[in-house]
Amino acid sequence: MESFTIDDAARETGCSKHTLRYYEREGLLAPVAKAANGHRRYSEDDVGRIRFLQLLRATGMPIREMKEFVALTHAGDHTIADRVAVLAHYREALLARMAADREHLQRLEHKLDYYRGALAAADAVPEDITGNVRA
Repeated sequence: MESFTIDDAARETGCSKHTLRYYEREGLLAPVAKAANGHRRYSEDDVGRIRFLQLLRATGMPIREMKEFVALTHAGDHTIADRVAVLAHYREALLARMAADREHLQRLEHKLDYYRGALAAADAVPEDITGNVRA
């Protein structure tokens, strides 16, 4: 099984080394194994957990709720229904944000079309409108 230095784990996940240490200090990650020299050695499972934590953050989940979610996972399979409820809540919130973003994009595209049309009209010459070309 491959192991990663903190630099490797940071590069692999896109997290800063500070964030990786923070996640461990806050209990979001189990204590990471250490090499003989005391340097952290992340496993593939650790990297997978980091990616999942990134996903939770990207949904807008605050650190406090991430800690609660991690505690549910550590509590065992009897908490799976609770975990599903938490993730379903954030899924719904994400879908609502995506719908709002689609609407914002549509309105922005409409405004861009208007302004591009205004620019084209300002640059137009009579021949553009009539189709008649002067000799």
